[in-house]
Amino acid sequence: MHIPSAMLNGTICPVTATLSAAGISAATGYAIKSPNKPKASWFAATASLIFAMQMLNFPISGGTSGHLLGGVLAAALLGTPFGVLAMALVIATQTLLFSDGGLAVLGANIFNMAVIGAGVGGILRTQLIARGKANRHLATAMAAWVSVILASCAVSAELAFSGKIAFSQVLPAMLGTHALIGIGESAITLAFCMLLSRQDLTLQVRAKASIALPASILVAIMAAPFASSLPDGLEALATRFNLIHNTAPAFTALMPDYIFPFVNNTMLATLLAAGIGAATVFGGAWILARMLYGCKHYNKI
Repeated sequence: MHIPSAMLNGTICPVTATLSAAGISAATGYAIKSPNKPKASWFAATASLIFAMQMLNFPISGGTSGHLLGGVLAAALLGTPFGVLAMALVIATQTLLFSDGGLAVLGANIFNMAVIGAGVGGILRTQLIARGKANRHLATAMAAWVSVILASCAVSAELAFSGKIAFSQVLPAMLGTHALIGIGESAITLAFCMLLSRQDLTLQVRAKASIALPASILVAIMAAPFASSLPDGLEALATRFNLIHNTAPAFTALMPDYIFPFVNNTMLATLLAAGIGAATVFGGAWILARMLYGCKHYNKI
């Protein structure tokens, strides 16, 4: 659901950038005050895992595909404030290294996938569990599906506000596609939450970066070759309604389209880009954790 720069223009870009900045600031404040801070290695490994899994598209009906947003997964594994920060870091890395999205719409993408996806989705999951409306697994699946729907509504409003397409026209198209993508989001989120909640599988990853980092890179490399070549829901909608008139990027990243330069073999170039991306996200998240809580907090890991 990464919006390319050519799809949005006008005041919606600074507006969403401001909303994203406010959301990240709030998440940072809650993260610092949280009594349940994840260890740096676990925070970094989770962010890197979500980066890797977002590379894996799964086909849905109508010749389109979807991919994991990961907001509720991040919130479930890290706590909602840390989930927002992890998602923001992933999205920023995707933009700066791979031109996935664009600088002009970075605020919109962070707002849709981090603030709404992890923030609102994480709060919804927590409230469903706290109020006894659903058990932990059902709450996770429900919140994951709703997070995709809310994010697609936000994208629809942003496209309409920028004058690209009428809200009454884009909303049904976005909801129809992303209701199906949300089912995949729910299944993947629930599966990973159940797997990673097992202490025997995660104890070492939670404790040691020496294991977490190579594991994250390995997941990214393994996921990259299985990405569907079909356009995702937003790309299919953009083609259907001719929403992108100028495809020339204003900003060219180091590895556009997840291809490492100077390597002729496409598969190898993709694997290299995936590994570098996972390592970059891991390192950025590790540094962010140490900055948030202080180096002393992580002396033993």
